[in-house]
Amino acid sequence: MEKADIKTIEDLSLNAWPSHQMQLYDGWILRFSYFYTHRTNCVEQVGTSLLPLEEKVSYCEDIYRRWKTPCIFKITPLSLPALDYYLEGHDYEKQNITHVMCTDLPEYPGSTPKRFSTIRQDEMTVRDRIPDEWIDALFSIKGNASVTHLKIVPSMYAAIPKDVRCVYIRKDGEIAATGLGILDRDYIGIYAINVRSDCRRQGYARRICETLLKEGARAGAKRAYLQVLEGNLPAIELYQSLGFTHQYSYWFRLKSTL
Repeated sequence: MEKADIKTIEDLSLNAWPSHQMQLYDGWILRFSYFYTHRTNCVEQVGTSLLPLEEKVSYCEDIYRRWKTPCIFKITPLSLPALDYYLEGHDYEKQNITHVMCTDLPEYPGSTPKRFSTIRQDEMTVRDRIPDEWIDALFSIKGNASVTHLKIVPSMYAAIPKDVRCVYIRKDGEIAATGLGILDRDYIGIYAINVRSDCRRQGYARRICETLLKEGARAGAKRAYLQVLEGNLPAIELYQSLGFTHQYSYWFRLKSTL
């Protein structure tokens, strides 16, 4: 993937998942969300930097120390190579290698592509906003009982500045699977694919993804992207079966000492 295309995906990802707090510093953006996810609690390079690297890293460490959370840097193919080398030499552990995958979408309306299976609509719900019950179900499925996260995360979802397609499947009246599509430019980003433990390996994740891809095509998106952790083979195999191919990878450098 060309660097210009990588920059597009990285910009879309920033739009898709706002942090609780953010500040800019010499071409870097510092993101903070009480350590809800690595992506929303890290330093990302978004522009040209002028200050010395050592000075900048020290500044970021001080900020995250004040926030009482680990100092994390996101390293992408767009990052300065010197930054990754510097962090590695200063006891920053490499974590959460993540693969970015993309696929082209068919035009809509028209015939449904063969890779889209028939979706039963009696259990499937598609909304153009994110309801509270979807967020509650997301926390339940992920087993997250953090009082702080329960307080701030709804506001993070509410701050998404783009059109969304919120999808969920009920089983026995309760939400058993979730997914979120975020429309931006010619893309739909696929996020928050989660399935309750007792409903896994029953095709729920596939149905959610297929629905989001179809909704993206219906809304005029030409491509879809998603991010998946290295080693999550069931998810990677699912996405490959839906036409997604690997484009690039990024990872995080974390120093847990505050």
